[in-house]
Amino acid sequence: MNPIARQLNEALEDTVVSSVLSDLGRRFYFPKGIVAQTGEAKKHATRHNATVGMAFQGGEPLHLSGIRRELPGLDPADIFAYSTTSGEPDLRSLWKEQMIRKNPGLANAKTSLPLVVSGLTHGLSVTADLFADPDDPVILPDLFWGNYRLIFAERRQARLETFPFFGPTGGLNAEGLVSAVRAHAGGNGGPGKAVVLLNFPNNPTGYSPTRGEAEELLEALAGLADEGFKLVVVTDDAYFGLFYEEQTYRESLFAPLAAMHPNILAVKVDGTTKEDLSWGFRIGFLTFASKGLSEEQYNALERKTMGLIRATISNASRPAQSLLIRGMRDGRYDQDKAAAFESLKRRYLRVRSILESTPPPSYLHALPFNSGYFMCFRSDRANAEEIRLQLLHGEGIGTISFDASTLRVAFSMPDEESLDEIYRTLFEVAEKLG
Repeated sequence: MNPIARQLNEALEDTVVSSVLSDLGRRFYFPKGIVAQTGEAKKHATRHNATVGMAFQGGEPLHLSGIRRELPGLDPADIFAYSTTSGEPDLRSLWKEQMIRKNPGLANAKTSLPLVVSGLTHGLSVTADLFADPDDPVILPDLFWGNYRLIFAERRQARLETFPFFGPTGGLNAEGLVSAVRAHAGGNGGPGKAVVLLNFPNNPTGYSPTRGEAEELLEALAGLADEGFKLVVVTDDAYFGLFYEEQTYRESLFAPLAAMHPNILAVKVDGTTKEDLSWGFRIGFLTFASKGLSEEQYNALERKTMGLIRATISNASRPAQSLLIRGMRDGRYDQDKAAAFESLKRRYLRVRSILESTPPPSYLHALPFNSGYFMCFRSDRANAEEIRLQLLHGEGIGTISFDASTLRVAFSMPDEESLDEIYRTLFEVAEKLG
């Protein structure tokens, strides 16, 4: 094992991080190579810098005028130069400030500074590399984003173990999560390690827990930690903030998890993709927290994460980060985001109105939804893929079938005035096929 990795592991001894790191996570480190030495040169090379593989002239990166012309508000260095492995310092600080503002429960919690990754998918992939070994249990609801399978099961060969997302009364099934952890992370040696993957608002269902359900879920996780389970609780907050009902829990579960228990490592995977309406920028963040971790230990975990970022993408897009810094500092930032939220909320309310005034066929059931971009139907008779294909090829309407019985509709994409036609046609097709 590399001596730097060994030093980082020693710094993390006797913490939950040491208990949950994968073999790859234990072996990884940030090398004192070109990137690290270039960082030192930025601070101390006061005469000349001959380190990194970039071409400069007159103190600015050489560049193509056709690209420069399209981004007149940015300096050439903010467009063409490499970013640092951990991301632009200003963006990291801005994101943490926003994170605390949106999650007041984090105000007194100690967390790492967010690390910049290339979108949430990359953040989840780095998380899987750090904490998932072959055959490790990853606990998640039965209604989940399909890319989790590629990230955790196919890439890392972990076991995806699901529990019913909705309980008998239709709400979030915290008891099912507890049962799944006990069944799949226990053994003859007692409580073991598990990765628990939480995604709210959920994709595909568009459901987020109520305040009561969130409290029940948090109590359940604390209870498992008290039993001795070592938990990596990943909050995939891709659609964070899109909460349309007053009774919905409004903070990321990362906030209360951050200082909950020394046996819980909370990992927040979020980004500007949906929160800041910048889908193609591919900028996400990774933030870590656990009760009792010191600055030295956060730094060790950060250095391991930086090693994985370095080994996969080197660094995230510099122009995307530069534009986001400008956007977040713009005086219209909050106003623009509020306008987008209201547009999405109107579509959500329109779907609610449609379902109340024109119920679907008796065998097609709308699953609970209260947030995000989506809602789902569960079909008791017609195959969801058959419904999707008939809508697509027969009516020119695109939807997503998640399995044989689950059809997802993204009400975020069509304009509000198109929703009546979409749902009316969907119900007509389902009636014919059923």
